Amino acid sequence: MFSGIVEATASVAALEREKENLHITLECPFAKELKVDQSVAHNGVCLTVVRCNDRTYTVTAILETLQKSNLGLLRQGDEVNVERSMKIDSLLDGHLVQGHVDQTAVCSEVREADGSWYFTFTYDAAAGNITVEKGSIAVNGVSLTVVNSQHGSFQVAIIPYTYEHTNFHAIGQGTVVNLEFDVVGKYIAKLAKLYLPTASA
Repeated sequence: MFSGIVEATASVAALEREKENLHITLECPFAKELKVDQSVAHNGVCLTVVRCNDRTYTVTAILETLQKSNLGLLRQGDEVNVERSMKIDSLLDGHLVQGHVDQTAVCSEVREADGSWYFTFTYDAAAGNITVEKGSIAVNGVSLTVVNSQHGSFQVAIIPYTYEHTNFHAIGQGTVVNLEFDVVGKYIAKLAKLYLPTASA
């Protein structure tokens, strides 16, 4: 479980394909504090550390992960938002993030707003995911508040600190990002679909 408060950005040092898997090696400020089997979120995707040293660590993404996230688009030198799993006695500064990406979205607009930025993202609403105004959303693992919630799109407002200390400064029109929708909202949407009568009933 994560909070969506990004600890650092890690740089992709190497990418290695093995059958349908992708081994991702990253340079990270806290690499020397990691150990094998530890969980780390990468652009919101929870992955297990399989190798580590004082400067880098390696995680493996399987085909399912590559199909549901933007990790398969990574290139050497790219910045990745990283967060270690939340401690049970930690302050929950963001919101409960599972590290299970639901789907990707595409940035359709970036608008500067006199010291902050508004990012608009569009996603395939046919997957059944929804946002609500002022609800929580994780974009590339960053806990954010939804603005201008629409069917298949939403905006988030980014303050300078978040812009500078996450990979949001590298997101532009056409950039693919990972989305994890609010876990409570996902359960409600699923239950409503299963048990509430439809308009045609």
